[in-house]
Amino acid sequence: MNDEARRDALIERIDEVRDRWRRLVRDVGPDRLEEPGAMGDWTFKDVAAHLTAWRRRTVGRLAAAARGEPEPPPPWSAELPGDAEDDPINDWIHERTKNRPAGELMAESDAVYDDFVAAIRALPIGMVTDAHRFAWLEGAALADSDFGGHLDEHEPGVRAWLARVGGPASASG
Repeated sequence: MNDEARRDALIERIDEVRDRWRRLVRDVGPDRLEEPGAMGDWTFKDVAAHLTAWRRRTVGRLAAAARGEPEPPPPWSAELPGDAEDDPINDWIHERTKNRPAGELMAESDAVYDDFVAAIRALPIGMVTDAHRFAWLEGAALADSDFGGHLDEHEPGVRAWLARVGGPASASG
């Protein structure tokens, strides 16, 4: 597979993750967005904000690389522990997003995929295929990355919550 085909395959995988996300959003339905329980006490809107914040960080890193700039600092306070300890960061994200309107957050959670694809397209192909370009990918090339893992981590819990509250919105009428 040539380098451009590898980039295209990465974008296709991101589109597949977006499609999974959209199915999950549809199954939750607009009436359950602010119902607690999707992830502990969090609402589905909170889960969406959480996933979007982490994805925005990735987009920011890629966009900076495309512009030839150093990696930007994370959006959260430098006083918080690093990525290895996510709970304080997740709490920080939740505090800043919990009162935002659900519709606004859901629109952003979908739009971030367009931004992600645009950031990948803006990168020189060498950055996409170099396994050592992005230290945060721990020796993997961007082109070989999945980017569905975070959704993989949370989707089963959301689906279990849906099963407890009566199934997908489309099934409950």
